[in-house]
Amino acid sequence: MRVSAEIDVWDAWPLAARDGRPLPWRGGELWFALAAPVDADPERRHGVASIHHFHRIDGRFAHIGPTFPVGFSPGSREWSGCAVACGKDVTLYFTAAGVRGETAISSHQRIFSAATQLVEGPGVFAEWSDPVEIVRPDGHLYMHEHEGSGRPGQIKAFRDPAFYCLSDGTEYLVFTASSARKPEEYNGVIGCAVGEGQGSFRVVAPLIDACGTNNELERPHIVEHAGRLYLFWSTQAAAFSPGIDAPTGLYGAVSESMAGPWRLLNRHGLVFANAASEPFQSYSWWVLPDLSVAAFVDYWGVGNVSARSKPQGRRHFGGTFAPFLKVRLDGDTAALAEIGA
Repeated sequence: MRVSAEIDVWDAWPLAARDGRPLPWRGGELWFALAAPVDADPERRHGVASIHHFHRIDGRFAHIGPTFPVGFSPGSREWSGCAVACGKDVTLYFTAAGVRGETAISSHQRIFSAATQLVEGPGVFAEWSDPVEIVRPDGHLYMHEHEGSGRPGQIKAFRDPAFYCLSDGTEYLVFTASSARKPEEYNGVIGCAVGEGQGSFRVVAPLIDACGTNNELERPHIVEHAGRLYLFWSTQAAAFSPGIDAPTGLYGAVSESMAGPWRLLNRHGLVFANAASEPFQSYSWWVLPDLSVAAFVDYWGVGNVSARSKPQGRRHFGGTFAPFLKVRLDGDTAALAEIGA
């Protein structure tokens, strides 16, 4: 069921405690997602995306509204991030795509944070602090330029920040990035930055290097389970280099520490994928600490095993939250467990 007739929704994440657990809020949970006005061509949504927030209660999402005031973002639009709460204090980490006021849409990406407080009564947030660029590509580990070819799966990256905090209080951001050391067509990495206090972060070496294999390891995030760290990301079949026949799906790796080494789950990294006959059915999976998994409905009802590109127009487009799934983790293995509520 669509959450709204006026907007398309994708790329969701919860307001979470520092350990990643969704924060209880007004009898349910507060979630964020990218949203855009309904368009005849759903793929145009990426050029006008903004962050909205939603009330998830009894397994259903209710749209509340745009998260930031008009003109707040330093970019021409907003892409994915995460949200962390400590009491009533909220920090939203997000991607500013493009530059405010640009006349031609660019793919330049920067990572920002902004802070506010949850309020009582009919509102949700107090006034937001000015956005601060908290981590930058250094040109040695991570590329400055992000245009790529512009084709699906071929945009270079510095986006999708996700917060993770160790039990000793050390803070990290992981993010989607492109290698500066290997400036080739397929040079996706999962970047990492370590907190230095006062909300600032310093880039360190990537956790995952997919150079020569894949161009975009999207929306990485870390979940701790049974004493191990599990790093998950989403990627599309179109992002793999020619000759690699791998599906759009949720992928992951496991380690005993942030220092690694990180081992691909199931030896190949794939946790689960869409059904063969519905290769574009859902995307942008987000694993929660209880191992439930959020995603959005992309193009469904295609029913074509051999389809290699998404259908044009809105006929098959979902643009809303997908039913939650459940993942099963056992050491270095992972699999789909069951469909949740």
